Amino acid sequence: MDKKNLTIGVALLLAAIASMYFNSPKPVPPPPDAAPAATAAGEPAGTTQTATAPASAASAIAPTTMPSELKALPADRGGDEVSLLVNGIVEVSLSNYGGAIKEVALRQFSETLDSAQRYVFNQPRTGPMLALVDYPGLDQNAGYEIVSKSAKEVVYRAILDDRIEVTRRYYLPDGSEEGTDPYQLRHETTLRNLTDETLPLPQLALSLGMVKATSDNVYGQQLTSGYSDGKDQHFIEHTKLQGGGFLAFFGLGSREPTPVLPTPATIAWASLSNQFFTSILTPDQPGTGLVTRRIPLPLDPENPGPQHFGLGGETLFDLKPLAPRGSVTVGMNFYVGPKEYPRLSNANVFTADQDKVMNYGMFRFFAQILLTMMDWVHGWMEPISPQWSWGWAVIITTLILKIVFLPLTLAASRSGKRMQKIQPEMQALREKFKDNPQKMQQATMELFKKHKVNPMGGCLPILVTMPFFFGFFIMLRTAAELRFESFLWASDLAAPDTVAHVLGLPINIMPLLMGATMIFQMRLTPTPATDNAQMKIMKLMPWIFTLFCYNFSCALALYSTVNGAFTIVQQLIVNRMKDPADPAPTPAPAGGRKVKNVTPRKS
Repeated sequence: MDKKNLTIGVALLLAAIASMYFNSPKPVPPPPDAAPAATAAGEPAGTTQTATAPASAASAIAPTTMPSELKALPADRGGDEVSLLVNGIVEVSLSNYGGAIKEVALRQFSETLDSAQRYVFNQPRTGPMLALVDYPGLDQNAGYEIVSKSAKEVVYRAILDDRIEVTRRYYLPDGSEEGTDPYQLRHETTLRNLTDETLPLPQLALSLGMVKATSDNVYGQQLTSGYSDGKDQHFIEHTKLQGGGFLAFFGLGSREPTPVLPTPATIAWASLSNQFFTSILTPDQPGTGLVTRRIPLPLDPENPGPQHFGLGGETLFDLKPLAPRGSVTVGMNFYVGPKEYPRLSNANVFTADQDKVMNYGMFRFFAQILLTMMDWVHGWMEPISPQWSWGWAVIITTLILKIVFLPLTLAASRSGKRMQKIQPEMQALREKFKDNPQKMQQATMELFKKHKVNPMGGCLPILVTMPFFFGFFIMLRTAAELRFESFLWASDLAAPDTVAHVLGLPINIMPLLMGATMIFQMRLTPTPATDNAQMKIMKLMPWIFTLFCYNFSCALALYSTVNGAFTIVQQLIVNRMKDPADPAPTPAPAGGRKVKNVTPRKS
């Protein structure tokens, strides 16, 4: 029985760690074979039509939209005419080549710690964002003329073969207008038929840009493309394109990297994200597919190392043929900025599910509640301690969470203490009824009843609290608010708090403190298990968790350390408390004679 319980316990522990580390939403179904796009009937002359999705979500993706591989451009081309749209939050650079967005600089986020360089999205780039991909004569290599330009708006125009006029309009609000966000611009591409005949249109592919990891230690969920089909959200992790892996040795999956991954689907919005930043394209009418690309990044000649890769992407649109003198407009909102849940959950600006780009997975509900609470605590702490306000926000939110669940954790601690006290009696029952499981179970239940022990009392209270703590853990991994925020000796709460290197190994203080609290907590906590193998595994767990979390962000280690310190104080109090469930001692008989214990006969 003990070995069975040990196996189940280890399996559940590994499952919890895997869920915490690899937790991800529903997998994306594999794309079907490409087929030619359907051609719709023409519209009457002089009408304006909008981009429409076909009835089937699995519409074909034209092969011409998928060159085998794109590489980051090493430098700008000559003769590039740059236009700027600027507000207090972003600086959008647009190019006349492709009439599209070269890059977006986020003015409130620096590229590196203590750097004056702003964080730039789509850098290095394979081409401009919102460019028409693989559309000869109108793509990123085509020169557009500027029709009009102001502080908030730029309009480009190009004519293809005297047959199609393309107008591209960009509008950047300052955030003061109702229903707008300063990180989100408005874009419209209008194609107009200049002839007196119906013109078929190829499938349009609009670039989402290119995104790279914010650090070398990038996990699957921290570099993704994604989309919403209006009901569910799907995310494609960069590891899906790199090939190889454990299963490849068994013939499952490809050993070779996948340069391009097409995904036919209804696209309510599409995104490219790293750990802290994202681009989100939200069309007025749904798109018909997403293309994800694996992009090799330029090597640094001064710091040679392994080849790193970023992710690129395009959103696809199927358009009806253009009627004589008719036009079609593909309109959309384009967000480029931080992954901030309070911002993206603003229903007055964004769609109902656009905040799901946070990619919290199955613990989304709990993570959102805790992030909202942490933001509230930060607003309260910022005037008191501006420099360390986010560190205090993590600590206070952790303490609030522990206090809220204090009755449950106290119940679990008392139950563990009672179980520890009756272990000798339980061991005696196992020996006595080792050949009669039915009587052993009956005697065990009577023992539980005598000492007022609930066998599930130590598990159920902890199971109730676990989703909140896992949600807190997942939320802290991608909180853009913590990036480059200092606390105590740590200069960046979103990175390991490395203070030195010894023989090339980093010395991270906070995970070591976390491990110390776990070891001390293990010594204080009652351990009902008497099996030697179980005891050894339990003693190893703090060391395993410390090693597992050693290179995680300082915020995660801070949360775990505070959580452990609170539990230590709680357990010290519980251990000193007298348990009311303890049976009263049997009074000695008159005359001071001791009563000899009588062992009942076996029936």
